[in-house]
Amino acid sequence: MATSNETLKQKEVGRLISADKVQGTPVSNAAGERIGAIENVMIDKPSGRVAYAVMSFGGVLGFGKSRYPLPWDLLEFDPTLDSYVVDLDPDVLEGAPIYEEGRTNWADEAWGRRVYDYYKVPPYWI
Repeated sequence: MATSNETLKQKEVGRLISADKVQGTPVSNAAGERIGAIENVMIDKPSGRVAYAVMSFGGVLGFGKSRYPLPWDLLEFDPTLDSYVVDLDPDVLEGAPIYEEGRTNWADEAWGRRVYDYYKVPPYWI
């Protein structure tokens, strides 16, 4: 029996979740305080690995918000909070690399390495 795309969006199957359901999910710090939300996920086409979660933070009605590419391996889902949790000091985000519409080149390996180096995690492509 075929499953419609609408049904896939509504379901989580075991450890799997639709990317549509990840978008909008809160991001909390280790204390359980909301610090942002997942705006998008970036997937490496050749490997199929999730490379980044783009977390949006601040702003009003979409204006003035910052977007942070977080290496996916930094996030851990907490079902009790229904949130992804990142164990980062707020000061770490202050100087973190940001995503800038029209300026950020996701294909630039040097930029990607800078993001991963900043958070001190091995790049997804290694």
